[in-house]
Amino acid sequence: MKYRGSPAFSHGQADKIGVLVTNLGTPEAPTKGALKPYLKEFLSDPRVVEVPRLLWYFILNGVILRFRPKRSAEAYETVWTERGSPLLFHTQDQAAAIEKKLKETWGDNIVVDFAMRYGNPALGDVVENMMQKGVRKLLVLPLYPQYSASTTASTFDALAKDFTKRRWLPELRFITHYHDFPPFIEAAAKRIERHWEQHGRTDKLLFSYHGIPLRYLKNGDPYHCECYKTSRLLAERLGLGEEEYLTTFQSRFGREEWLQPYTDMTMKALPGKGIKSVQVFCPGFSSDCLETVEEIGEENREYFMESGGERYEYISALNAESDHIIALTQLIENNLLGWSVEEVSGLRQQRADEVKKQSLPYDN
Repeated sequence: MKYRGSPAFSHGQADKIGVLVTNLGTPEAPTKGALKPYLKEFLSDPRVVEVPRLLWYFILNGVILRFRPKRSAEAYETVWTERGSPLLFHTQDQAAAIEKKLKETWGDNIVVDFAMRYGNPALGDVVENMMQKGVRKLLVLPLYPQYSASTTASTFDALAKDFTKRRWLPELRFITHYHDFPPFIEAAAKRIERHWEQHGRTDKLLFSYHGIPLRYLKNGDPYHCECYKTSRLLAERLGLGEEEYLTTFQSRFGREEWLQPYTDMTMKALPGKGIKSVQVFCPGFSSDCLETVEEIGEENREYFMESGGERYEYISALNAESDHIIALTQLIENNLLGWSVEEVSGLRQQRADEVKKQSLPYDN
């Protein structure tokens, strides 16, 4: 097997610390042609769909990829902007803001970039670019506050797969979750409070999270518990009683049972229970995307209003708001403790000098 090397490396090159933020991914365009390869990559991931591979191969290629790309393209077209996919440019903005914040302390010793688990910018390409810039210590932050094997672990799988092809590996740290990180809870609470200051409150506040199959929970995935903990901490911070908020799960796919209560079914039922006004916030989404802008902002609004609701408001994701960036930066810096670029660079230079004196080859 041929391993990828670093032919452009120079012994005089300064070592750097790298911070890689990642998100799920997005198609290149809101078209059927762009959606098909994106969905194929996403739905082929065994972390996402845990069914026998041969059976799933025929279902995916024989049924799903024949019909779903067109429907998904129509949905993406409703949220596409001049900058492209909301998830892409919000993640890009977050990475740029985090880099600006970190450089205040770390200066040019730190490199920050972003990648997508599926689609572009591809994780492997971004890691390669960072290593060419001298990154020898790499911290990876998947932007999923709550851990799930289908998101966080899948990102680690992709990173590990890329590492198996490299000759020189960076020192690695990987953040698995931050669902109860106090600065994150504070940033989310402030986002909701700012919305209340402008629009007032409603009968009920819903915390809607992306769903996963119930089977994953029964097999030991902690996602469900971490979602509920985030909701509880937010409610406590906002001073909400148990009757003033709900936790629900959206975006289910297929016929098997997923985590409940379902967001869409809840929206259809609330007006009949006397709840005529609702606000929805999605604490599991670091950036606005198809699932927040279209599914929550539009589709579920229709369910609620058509069922007799009178007022429906979606509270946007944290995106690149200053409180969110401060929280993410603090999370990153907490996980950078003990790393010193100067120390590593000095040791390598010392080793290189020793080898040079002995007239021995120096293997990078």
